[in-house]
Amino acid sequence: MSMPHYPQQSAPEGQPHTGPVPHTDPAPARGNNLAIAALVLGIAACVFFWTVVGGIVLGLAAVVLGILGARRARGGRAPRRTMAIVGAVLGGLGLIVSAVIVTIGVSLLNSDEFKDFNDCVRHANTQSEKDQCADDYTQDVNN
Repeated sequence: MSMPHYPQQSAPEGQPHTGPVPHTDPAPARGNNLAIAALVLGIAACVFFWTVVGGIVLGLAAVVLGILGARRARGGRAPRRTMAIVGAVLGGLGLIVSAVIVTIGVSLLNSDEFKDFNDCVRHANTQSEKDQCADDYTQDVNN
């Protein structure tokens, strides 16, 4: 059995034939979508830290995507490592501040003073009675 014969390509006139092109590794990706998403979510977590969804959920997503984006960039597969790190840090800040606010809110809602205030308001029939409940609550909290 005979192998087919393919004509060799010749080099342009005046240039020597260099042979096959050696294999090179592909260039890193031009963008790092994980870093961009981490930065956007980190900024959103810092803006909406006062909400559970904004601070905790967006902050956690920014931290995870920032870490993944930074690891990709460190491995040479993507650029924008600093952007990924900044997104993760902003997301972490939003997450921490939101967790502190939620903790304070839960502790206030579970306090004896708030329970007394809530009972007082529930049993109040007039606006003046409700105002007295608010005054009593303020006095209890300040003491």
